[in-house]
Amino acid sequence: MTRVVFMGTPEEAVPTLRALAESFDVGLVITRPDKPRGRSGTPQPSPVKETAGELSLEVAQPADTDELLVALRSAGPFDLGVVVAYGRILPVEVLEIPRRGILNVHFSLLPRWRGAAPVE
Repeated sequence: MTRVVFMGTPEEAVPTLRALAESFDVGLVITRPDKPRGRSGTPQPSPVKETAGELSLEVAQPADTDELLVALRSAGPFDLGVVVAYGRILPVEVLEIPRRGILNVHFSLLPRWRGAAPVE
Protein backbone atom coordinates (compact mmCIF):
# COMPACT_ATOMS: atom_id res chain seq x y z
CA MET A 1 0.00 0.00 0.00
CA THR A 2 1.19 3.52 -0.80
CA ARG A 3 2.51 5.30 2.30
CA VAL A 4 1.62 9.00 2.41
CA VAL A 5 2.63 12.01 4.50
CA PHE A 6 -0.07 14.68 4.67
CA MET A 7 0.63 18.36 5.39
CA GLY A 8 -2.22 20.76 6.06
CA THR A 9 -3.73 23.02 8.71
CA PRO A 10 -7.18 24.62 8.14
CA GLU A 11 -10.66 23.15 7.89
CA GLU A 12 -10.43 23.22 4.09
CA ALA A 13 -7.70 20.56 4.23
CA VAL A 14 -9.79 18.09 6.28
CA PRO A 15 -11.78 16.50 3.40
CA THR A 16 -8.55 15.64 1.58
CA LEU A 17 -7.07 14.10 4.74
CA ARG A 18 -10.20 12.00 5.27
CA ALA A 19 -10.17 10.80 1.65
CA LEU A 20 -6.49 9.87 1.83
CA ALA A 21 -7.00 7.98 5.11
CA GLU A 22 -9.72 5.87 3.46
CA SER A 23 -7.52 4.73 0.58
CA PHE A 24 -3.87 4.99 1.66
CA ASP A 25 -1.57 4.39 4.59
CA VAL A 26 -1.19 7.89 6.04
CA GLY A 27 2.00 7.43 8.05
CA LEU A 28 2.24 11.00 9.33
CA VAL A 29 0.14 14.16 9.44
CA ILE A 30 2.06 17.41 9.70
CA THR A 31 0.26 20.57 10.75
CA ARG A 32 1.16 23.97 12.14
CA PRO A 33 1.74 24.28 15.91
CA ASP A 34 -1.31 25.02 18.07
CA LYS A 35 -2.17 28.74 18.14
CA PRO A 36 -3.56 30.77 21.02
CA ARG A 37 -7.17 31.69 20.30
CA GLY A 38 -9.97 33.50 22.04
CA ARG A 39 -9.80 35.78 25.04
CA SER A 40 -8.06 33.22 27.23
CA GLY A 41 -5.24 32.80 24.75
CA THR A 42 -5.38 29.03 25.24
CA PRO A 43 -3.59 27.17 22.44
CA GLN A 44 -6.11 25.40 20.20
CA PRO A 45 -5.36 22.55 17.79
CA SER A 46 -5.83 23.02 14.08
CA PRO A 47 -8.78 21.31 12.37
CA VAL A 48 -6.32 18.93 10.68
CA LYS A 49 -4.82 17.94 14.05
CA GLU A 50 -8.27 17.28 15.48
CA THR A 51 -9.22 15.14 12.48
CA ALA A 52 -5.94 13.21 12.60
CA GLY A 53 -6.69 12.43 16.26
CA GLU A 54 -10.15 11.15 15.33
CA LEU A 55 -8.55 8.93 12.67
CA SER A 56 -5.78 7.75 15.06
CA LEU A 57 -3.04 9.11 12.81
CA GLU A 58 0.37 10.20 14.04
CA VAL A 59 0.72 14.00 14.15
CA ALA A 60 3.79 16.26 14.11
CA GLN A 61 3.72 20.03 14.64
CA PRO A 62 7.18 21.28 13.71
CA ALA A 63 7.96 24.88 14.54
CA ASP A 64 10.70 25.26 11.92
CA THR A 65 12.32 23.56 8.93
CA ASP A 66 14.81 21.58 11.02
CA GLU A 67 12.01 20.07 13.11
CA LEU A 68 10.04 19.35 9.92
CA LEU A 69 12.97 17.45 8.41
CA VAL A 70 13.48 15.45 11.62
CA ALA A 71 9.77 14.52 11.76
CA LEU A 72 9.71 13.40 8.12
CA ARG A 73 12.91 11.39 8.31
CA SER A 74 12.03 9.68 11.60
CA ALA A 75 8.55 8.63 10.43
CA GLY A 76 9.56 7.73 6.85
CA PRO A 77 10.04 6.36 4.30
CA PHE A 78 7.10 7.77 2.35
CA ASP A 79 6.01 7.13 -1.21
CA LEU A 80 4.12 10.39 -1.64
CA GLY A 81 3.51 13.70 0.09
CA VAL A 82 0.23 15.60 -0.18
CA VAL A 83 0.02 19.27 0.82
CA VAL A 84 -3.23 21.21 1.26
CA ALA A 85 -2.96 24.71 2.75
CA TYR A 86 -0.13 23.84 5.12
CA GLY A 87 0.80 27.48 5.62
CA ARG A 88 4.53 27.41 4.91
CA ILE A 89 6.72 27.30 1.85
CA LEU A 90 8.49 23.95 1.79
CA PRO A 91 12.23 23.90 1.10
CA VAL A 92 13.77 21.61 -1.50
CA GLU A 93 15.07 19.24 1.21
CA VAL A 94 11.47 18.50 2.24
CA LEU A 95 10.27 18.11 -1.35
CA GLU A 96 12.90 15.44 -2.00
CA ILE A 97 12.00 13.15 0.92
CA PRO A 98 8.93 11.29 -0.47
CA ARG A 99 10.02 8.77 -3.09
CA ARG A 100 7.47 9.91 -5.70
CA GLY A 101 7.46 13.59 -4.74
CA ILE A 102 4.88 15.92 -3.26
CA LEU A 103 1.50 16.87 -4.68
CA ASN A 104 0.22 20.35 -3.79
CA VAL A 105 -3.59 20.37 -3.83
CA HIS A 106 -4.94 23.89 -4.20
CA PHE A 107 -8.65 24.39 -3.57
CA SER A 108 -8.92 27.73 -5.36
CA LEU A 109 -10.38 27.54 -8.83
CA LEU A 110 -9.52 31.17 -9.48
CA PRO A 111 -6.20 31.27 -11.39
CA ARG A 112 -6.47 35.04 -11.69
CA TRP A 113 -6.28 35.40 -7.89
CA ARG A 114 -3.41 33.04 -7.13
CA GLY A 115 -0.92 34.20 -4.57
CA ALA A 116 -0.39 34.22 -0.84
CA ALA A 117 -4.11 34.34 0.03
CA PRO A 118 -6.18 33.50 -3.09
CA VAL A 119 -9.27 32.27 -1.24
CA GLU A 120 -9.71 35.44 0.78
